[in-house]
Amino acid sequence: MSLDARGFAALLCSAALLGGCKKEEPAPIEDRTLAKLRQEVDRVNQGGAPAAPPDAPADPNARLAGLAAGHEAEQARTYTLASKESVKVNTLSLKPTHLEALHSLSGKGKVSLTTTDLFVRVELEAENVGPQPVDLSLSAARLVDAEGKEYPIARDAQTVGGTRSLDHTWQREQRESLVLLFEAPAEALAPGLALLIPTPGGADARIPLQ
Repeated sequence: MSLDARGFAALLCSAALLGGCKKEEPAPIEDRTLAKLRQEVDRVNQGGAPAAPPDAPADPNARLAGLAAGHEAEQARTYTLASKESVKVNTLSLKPTHLEALHSLSGKGKVSLTTTDLFVRVELEAENVGPQPVDLSLSAARLVDAEGKEYPIARDAQTVGGTRSLDHTWQREQRESLVLLFEAPAEALAPGLALLIPTPGGADARIPLQ
């Protein structure tokens, strides 16, 4: 009676075991994850800050909560204006005087707002230099970045920390300081940023900011 190939292989393995032959085991390979954890522990023990897991998804709500918790200590970042020259819209002269950005706004009482982007605060000096009263709507003002993306006035932020009445009649020689608030990503605050103001003639007046 002949043995098939499978039976013959089994007999060879048995013979090898009886003869004292030992199966060679591959050398253990160090677990890379464990090695990284050990390196992280050593780094933290030396005073480093714990790092978040590289593959952990960012939690926007957690980031927003963190920004809100620290808003009292936040310092607004001030930007140098591209120009402080006045721009006329009809007979209303608009002169940019200040540009800053911050994550949180606080109003009267305990009212506050926080964004993961930035609240962009634009201050203007407005004056009617014409002989007659003039109407102008600033509620439709918006920012435009170098790529042409537009950002309208952030209504809630405007209510909390900006000029309340943006649509009214300016009397002769009337002068007023205005605060306009927008919400935009940090990358928008770059060279090319401008403020667009609608005009009665249809074309927007453009006030360079960056």
